[in-house]
Amino acid sequence: MQTVLDETSDRAGAERHESDHARLTRLIRQEGLLDRRPGYYTVKIITNAALFAAGWIGFALLGNTWYQLLIAAFMAVLFTHIAFLGHDIGHRQVFRTRRAAEVAGVVHGNLAIGLSRGWWVDKHNRHHSHPNHVGKDPDIAEGVIAWTPEQAGRRRGAGRFLARRQGQLFFPLLLLEGLNLHVSSIRALTQQPVRRRCIEGGTLLVHGVAYLGALFTVLPPGKAVAFLAVHKAVFGLYMGSTFAPNHKGMPIFGADEKIDYLRRQVLTSRNVRGGRMTDFLLGGLNYQIEHHLFPSMPRPYLRRARPIVQGYCRDHGIAYCETGLLTSYRQALRYLNEVGS
Repeated sequence: MQTVLDETSDRAGAERHESDHARLTRLIRQEGLLDRRPGYYTVKIITNAALFAAGWIGFALLGNTWYQLLIAAFMAVLFTHIAFLGHDIGHRQVFRTRRAAEVAGVVHGNLAIGLSRGWWVDKHNRHHSHPNHVGKDPDIAEGVIAWTPEQAGRRRGAGRFLARRQGQLFFPLLLLEGLNLHVSSIRALTQQPVRRRCIEGGTLLVHGVAYLGALFTVLPPGKAVAFLAVHKAVFGLYMGSTFAPNHKGMPIFGADEKIDYLRRQVLTSRNVRGGRMTDFLLGGLNYQIEHHLFPSMPRPYLRRARPIVQGYCRDHGIAYCETGLLTSYRQALRYLNEVGS
């Protein structure tokens, strides 16, 4: 009898918590914060395209000189902002139809910056469904970094050495993240249906041939390799630095733990305080809580949604984490050191 009562109570609690998210969604929808922003994204797309063209034209005109490394750094920053826009497209913030979103995603991801749109969407959707949930979130799956004490405890030899120092090595390792993203994109091709594999593989090949062809046509081998190294290192460091504050050091749920959608998204996410420049530099990902609660919310509305979500969480006794950027890095690195020790 007690078991039945407990199960009934659990169901009632789950329904109550689910209705918490439904009520919050109504508040957000009433403010028009889920409406599309075609004008904003049109300007973004045109601006990025113009800068992309200007960057490569500048590269061609500059020719054989070490000043090309400045172009490499500029293009790395631009690639990251194109990735931000690809992220918004993947979340259906930009286009109404799935077809338009898929085409635009391939153009921004595969062709422009050489990252597989299909691989990223699948991985990122699984992360959004179960952030910081062991066995379900691919972003905390076992890899170079140990995200849980259990993962660190299984390390031996060089892996154990790295785990003990992973906090100190985290940002240096991000210098390799750009290359890792390209490698992961290529590896994922084998797991996709044949038709999708042809589209994804073909567009990645076009990017690779055009990118490497431009480098080794305009520059001698030594400078071309230096351009490649600087470009990918800055790209990886910038990309990784924008994602680092989002969930690292926040609560991690075990494989068997159950938690409702609202709390699952809020408790595992961290916002970063700042003004418009922070919004720009982090591509809106500094509003990680709002983004996780409403993935299809256009980026410019996240700032307006923040006080609504923050007040709602306060009224419902849900911890809402928000820190400065440097503090978020300190918290993330401290957690990585604790896990690896």
